[in-house]
Amino acid sequence: MTLLATEQLCHTFTDGTDGIRGVSVSFSKNEFVVIAGKNGSGKTVLMLHLNGLLKPTSGTVRYRGAALEKNLQLVRQKVGLVFQEPAQQLLGQTVEDDVAFGPENLGLSLNEVSDRTCVALKNLGIAHLAERQPHFLSGGEKRKVALAGVMAMAPEIVILDEPFAGLDLPGVSMILDAMILLYKQGHTIIVITHDIRKVVAHATRLLVMDDGSIVADGNPAAVIDQVEEFGIRGMAPGEKIGDMTWLR
Repeated sequence: MTLLATEQLCHTFTDGTDGIRGVSVSFSKNEFVVIAGKNGSGKTVLMLHLNGLLKPTSGTVRYRGAALEKNLQLVRQKVGLVFQEPAQQLLGQTVEDDVAFGPENLGLSLNEVSDRTCVALKNLGIAHLAERQPHFLSGGEKRKVALAGVMAMAPEIVILDEPFAGLDLPGVSMILDAMILLYKQGHTIIVITHDIRKVVAHATRLLVMDDGSIVADGNPAAVIDQVEEFGIRGMAPGEKIGDMTWLR
């Protein structure tokens, strides 16, 4: 089942630079997709269109067959984004307040808000942080709080932009564990990254972007040999794709 799709999507910035050019791609239920590309390849611009945060210069983005602009509120609930800098998403005085912020703004009952918040905190293993102030947490913990806030909105799709940036091994493992759990629960996971070596072993699909276009898309085992051509570090000699993870 196709959940999210773009059709000949183009975005040109005010200075005339093309962010993405003629991108047509679809994402289905319960996929684990890695979108790889070097800086400036267009992957983050594509991400912002998938949630309706940018308006296309031309082309269309559809959620469940309907153009995004027809129901942006629903789309932003069902297509959750976790930004590279989690501090941009941490708004509450405590972790619990922060995770509850989204459901509260959906107009849900207090009981429903409480239930969603508790489930999100528990599922991501951060219930013990509920009363902590978000801005004093570690990098990995901040990303998990931001992810919990997204999950409390009950999304179908979760998109993470450079989720491993600045994290040490325990932090990367923490976020990988969370993504794998959400995928196993039936969510579609889309990871935007220039560093596929931390995550591609867990992906069902690898998509490569370069110069605003999709240049490769398919099963990771079929695509992995092409990535170095586009400035992405791939497999080392003798390495297998199953080795490309930071989970041990």
